[in-house]
Amino acid sequence: MNKQEYLRHIDEVNEKGRFHATWESLSQYEVPKWYRDAKFGIFIHWGIYSVPAFGSEWYSRNMYIQGSREFEHHVKTYGEHKNFGYKDFIPMFRAEKFSADEWCDLFRDAGAQYVVPVAEHHDGFQMYRSEISHWNAYEMGPHRDVLGELADAANARGMEIGASSHRIEHWFFMGHGREFESDITDDEREGDFYYPAMPEADHFDLYSKPTPTAEYLEDWLVRCCEIVDRFDPKVVYFDWWIQHSSAKQYLQKFAAYYYNRAEERGHGAVINYKHDAFMFGTAVVDIERGQFADAKPYIWQTDTAVARNSWGYTEHNSYKEPREIICNLIDVVSKNGRMLLNVGPRADGTIPDEDRAILLKIGEWLRVNGEGIYGSKVWRYSEEGPTATQEGQFTDGGASEFTHEDFRFTVNGDSIYVFALNFPEGGEITVRALGDADASHKPVFNGIIKRISALGFDVPVTYTRDGAGLHITASGVKSELPVVFRVEVE
Repeated sequence: MNKQEYLRHIDEVNEKGRFHATWESLSQYEVPKWYRDAKFGIFIHWGIYSVPAFGSEWYSRNMYIQGSREFEHHVKTYGEHKNFGYKDFIPMFRAEKFSADEWCDLFRDAGAQYVVPVAEHHDGFQMYRSEISHWNAYEMGPHRDVLGELADAANARGMEIGASSHRIEHWFFMGHGREFESDITDDEREGDFYYPAMPEADHFDLYSKPTPTAEYLEDWLVRCCEIVDRFDPKVVYFDWWIQHSSAKQYLQKFAAYYYNRAEERGHGAVINYKHDAFMFGTAVVDIERGQFADAKPYIWQTDTAVARNSWGYTEHNSYKEPREIICNLIDVVSKNGRMLLNVGPRADGTIPDEDRAILLKIGEWLRVNGEGIYGSKVWRYSEEGPTATQEGQFTDGGASEFTHEDFRFTVNGDSIYVFALNFPEGGEITVRALGDADASHKPVFNGIIKRISALGFDVPVTYTRDGAGLHITASGVKSELPVVFRVEVE
């Protein structure tokens, strides 16, 4: 189908389906059970930007900003932009060592339940076979249908596949290249790789100009719907700027189409969004590199990365410690969230040793303690202790220093799970939330505790309760990672 035929098809599906392109209709949406139970997914930023591997995955924008580190690096390393532009990296993006099976084996070993590759980043290069544009990894560069291969490999291992679209930012992402003599000045028509390369918008102005045209937004809609039709993703993740006022009607059309197609196929679907781009309750809220400070009655997600400085691979990535990520995962899950954790493969398709080691350490911990994570629900309290969670986006600049009094809680089946984020060497903790009563005899926890065990440790666990709390002694338990106690209740 050409674009106009596809647009008619989208309207026809939405006219016949249960969901229509209005917030009122989309408010019927319910989060599918698999996603309610899922707590941990893998995000993948991999594309042309993995070739220069400098600065961040925003290399395609920054290399055209005169005076930037990327601009200076590009001229020094590859020459002037008029002679070697971003598109000239495509033949260098060969992915000769890429194996979807090997990647998904690693993700499964990490304990992931869903996998969300970036299908198209801001640079406008599609990582899948497409009939909408020839600028894709199937026809150029690797000559591989990356998203398709990952979908097959993930599904074969019992993981759900998703897809991430950052396409809408392409409206302005390459625009700085028009400010001087570069290869971008050659692309003037729809279908050109760099098109439209408009002046960069104010990222926080919902009415910024130049306003994306209907022509551009229709192309965005068709690209997103093609991903749905071709790969049947259970999750579609959208990056920022879809909250722009011009995009609203197209978001509604996409959501209706996606949900209707999912119903036709007999399964649920999830849209992740930021900045109130969607009407609350019609999709799932996502917090980039951050989280909520308190438990929420609604399901939400954080997306973060193993590296602090970049989502894509660079030669100088600054990596987090596994302990920090595990503590973050626990905190998020205790507050009704789930974590989408990003890795950045090299251009040749290999996953760096640092990324791999972090994932395997998380998987090792989850194999022992996953019963308190997977399928869990929020408890009466989500947290206890002096270390407060910083709320908001981009709050993962440094690791929180948790104390021996910091705990998080979940519930699953007949058990309350107590996560001791920094278990003391002495083996003794006091959990106030599980005490009998406070000094005024106000009930704190009135349940009957049957037994307590430390997951992954074959040691006796003793306990007493009083008004000060639940006093747990687990001598012999030592771990640099969070220790989890299963509190079985009658």
